[in-house]
Amino acid sequence: MDDPDPHDDTSADYEQFETELLAQDRDVTGVDTADVDDTMARSVVDDLVDADVVTPVPEDSVLVHEPSDTAFDSATQLAVFHQGWTAASDAGEEDE
Repeated sequence: MDDPDPHDDTSADYEQFETELLAQDRDVTGVDTADVDDTMARSVVDDLVDADVVTPVPEDSVLVHEPSDTAFDSATQLAVFHQGWTAASDAGEEDE
């Protein structure tokens, strides 16, 4: 049998196409965090504190995201993190 012509091999094309589709899927399920301003972040954090998802630690000036046990010193960082964490958790549940 002759060696296959490397120019006729389309396996790399298929793998590249599949990689591109997976990246598009991740983009579609991603969370847009560019629109989180300080006022919105403060509102999200207040709601999370009320829901016992976030615990403020005044002596350390941090907010602790209880499900992940991660501490933040910025309400905006916490709000963005929680949105991403929620999206990842939701995506994990859909996979099951």
